[in-house]
Amino acid sequence: MSAKAVVTGGTRGVGLAVARRLCADGTDVLLVYGHSDADAKHALDALTGLPGTVTAVRADLTAPAGVVRVLGEVRETWGALDVFVHAAAQRRPSAGPRVSLRDVRDDLALALAPLLAGVPVLTDLMAGRPGRVVAVSSAGAGQVVPSYLTQGVAKAALESLVRYLAVELAPAGITVNAVSTSKIDKGAGGEGPAHVAATLAARTPAGRLTTADDIADAVALLCRPDAGWIHGQVVTVDGGLSLVAG
Repeated sequence: MSAKAVVTGGTRGVGLAVARRLCADGTDVLLVYGHSDADAKHALDALTGLPGTVTAVRADLTAPAGVVRVLGEVRETWGALDVFVHAAAQRRPSAGPRVSLRDVRDDLALALAPLLAGVPVLTDLMAGRPGRVVAVSSAGAGQVVPSYLTQGVAKAALESLVRYLAVELAPAGITVNAVSTSKIDKGAGGEGPAHVAATLAARTPAGRLTTADDIADAVALLCRPDAGWIHGQVVTVDGGLSLVAG
């Protein structure tokens, strides 16, 4: 029987890369997205034909009821779950005193609500299985990144939550971990000045920027059965960039 996975933010960027990697391994994947039906259609088209099946559902992940509804559909459709990957995040610049408290609350809600609200149901759905929960974080959780204040605060809170949930869920055989990276290579027309990307790529010991596929590969590793003794860790996936002094 195929493994079953839920990927939040699974219709674009890192989430889509994770979904592609899991589907390529034969996992049946449910993509959860918050806004763009066009992105969802594109993702479904892109993943069709891979060994694993793929479906998509729209939900407000900033509200606890959103993820509870999604997991309720998982229960009705599959009856169980093996993997939950939380890759959903906002895309908006935020900096300094211009940040509003509402923006901070919104990013914190998106980072924390899916895991906090989903844990009771996840524990039940993953009972008797080697459950895997993986969150996608970023270097902004521990470093100051320009125009990233609200997201950085949210990612820092997410990493802390990963550690707490890892301790709570370990007795049930469920691992909770995170992967983190710095700037992601989004190709021509990507976010930010091209010279910044070029500078970071030149500083990276492995010789290039991290791609979404690099992160997806790390997520897939944490989802393997032989990763069962890794609990509460934040795995940095950046080609060694964070090892180099500024």
